Amino acid sequence: MLMYGMDGTGAGLVVHEKALGKVFHVQCLNIPSWDRTPLEGLIQIVEDNVMIEHALSGNKPIYMLGESFGGALALAVAARNPTIDLVLILANPATSYERSPLHPLVAFMRTLPDQCYGTFPYITSFLLGDFIKMAMVNNKIDGTNQSPPLVQLMRRIIRHLPLYSALTKIIPKDTLKWRIDLLESTAAYANSRLHAVTAQVLVLASGKDNLIPSKNEAQRLSGVLKHCQMRVYEENGHTILMETGVNVLSAIKTTHMYRRSSKHDILNDFLPPSITDFKTTPMDNWWYRLSMGAAMFSTMEDGKIVRGLAGIPDEGPVLLVGNHMLWGFEAFPFVLQFLREKKVVLHALTHPETFAYNVEDEYLMIPYTDILKLFGAVPVSARNLFRLLSRKSYILLYPGGAREAFHRKGEACKLFWPDKQEFVRMAVKFGATIVPFGVVGEDDISELMIDYDEMKINPLLNRMVNELNKGRKNVRKEMGGEISKQKLHFPIFLPKLPGRIYYMFGKPIRTKGKENMVHDKAYLEELYLQIKCNVENNMTYLLNKREEDPYRGFVERLMWIRDHGSLDQIPSFKP
Repeated sequence: MLMYGMDGTGAGLVVHEKALGKVFHVQCLNIPSWDRTPLEGLIQIVEDNVMIEHALSGNKPIYMLGESFGGALALAVAARNPTIDLVLILANPATSYERSPLHPLVAFMRTLPDQCYGTFPYITSFLLGDFIKMAMVNNKIDGTNQSPPLVQLMRRIIRHLPLYSALTKIIPKDTLKWRIDLLESTAAYANSRLHAVTAQVLVLASGKDNLIPSKNEAQRLSGVLKHCQMRVYEENGHTILMETGVNVLSAIKTTHMYRRSSKHDILNDFLPPSITDFKTTPMDNWWYRLSMGAAMFSTMEDGKIVRGLAGIPDEGPVLLVGNHMLWGFEAFPFVLQFLREKKVVLHALTHPETFAYNVEDEYLMIPYTDILKLFGAVPVSARNLFRLLSRKSYILLYPGGAREAFHRKGEACKLFWPDKQEFVRMAVKFGATIVPFGVVGEDDISELMIDYDEMKINPLLNRMVNELNKGRKNVRKEMGGEISKQKLHFPIFLPKLPGRIYYMFGKPIRTKGKENMVHDKAYLEELYLQIKCNVENNMTYLLNKREEDPYRGFVERLMWIRDHGSLDQIPSFKP
């Protein structure tokens, strides 16, 4: 159920209705300009609809998307219905209206002569939102990630300006007065009952909201409400749903708010990334793809090496096993290429701490982890691997985990795999196809400056590492070997003028038909060592062959694109 802001037009819905309509049955609360229904009446209208949906939906949650005034109204309804399973998505909720800098303008509007009221929307227009982001929103609807040309952008801005004069007809002066009074009472009502809200809440807050202090309000609500998450969009204004850079459905997915029953299930409730998700991720931007220059090679059943992913089996379950580069730089091009070429979601088994960052880590890690979750990352565990294999999924596994991703100096392309080989046993149990792969190129794109050993001898950095690990569980403590000693930390590196990342997928190892050998320790050990050896051989192959690549350097690739115009066909060495 969608509940709009003060204007009551629901203009922000246009940007999101297509995506939301594919997942939800969408209803809208429409308040005509002549309507004078008091707050109790509006709450009753919404409650009646909630009761109907609750009776029809059974065990499914009911979603309410409230923008500004609609956000305060949604909280008011949730406070009065604590036993109903509600999920609230609040876009710059107006519960902070009391602290708004808008009050002098409201007083000015009340004394403004009727004949001058037509100028009021223009006076307040610069407070509402970012003209440029609103003009760019058409690109978002089209599912593209490129900025429009400057001339086209200016035309859109100019075309939008006359719309403000229409606001005086949509919201006459007496209507605006009534709605401001309604907003004030709704905010007060909701704030007085926040303790009663049991619903899951996601607050989408703008960093440049000039009407109300939305960012501070999101922080307040996340501390007051029982189940509240927040996402801050630093560059957006008050009209957040009408501006580019905000995707409501993606926010719901990455915060794991989408569920089909009373409890979220990370696999059953996973929604594959949409074309818009794919096209608007920063990792699909031309500059990122150009700087990474990902060159992928795979091995056919007959042993022939080809460019691309043709050697990857077309039927699952498929388990891809390989090495991590520093900070996991290789993961994003990897996952996106599988979507682009194989049209499948590659579920990366990820360190559980990736899903457990706090709000204070928002600016550093949440944008990174949200992308991982959006594209199918799952916390690594035996249970999740079991479930993915049983679903015949495509799975990405790094046995070296964080120890390889956050390695020391001189350890690039070195494997740190556990002594136990449980993933092999499980793959054999399901007859999965195992594809060993190697990745190189870390030395071409980054320089490791301070590693874990150097952090330990620096008092300040050592204290930061210890603080980071307080209360965190070492999930691989019992595995033995070097991998069990890894503390969570973030090595410091400097980027280089990008070289190129290379991927080599070895010949698929099929275990179908060998399920009866799941308890044969000798076979499992041999298979484990074969996979590890293949990964090492793949890395050696790439390190040698990349010397033959005429387009290994960033400048060479840039020149090639200038002449040919395609990011997908940049040549590499001949396999």
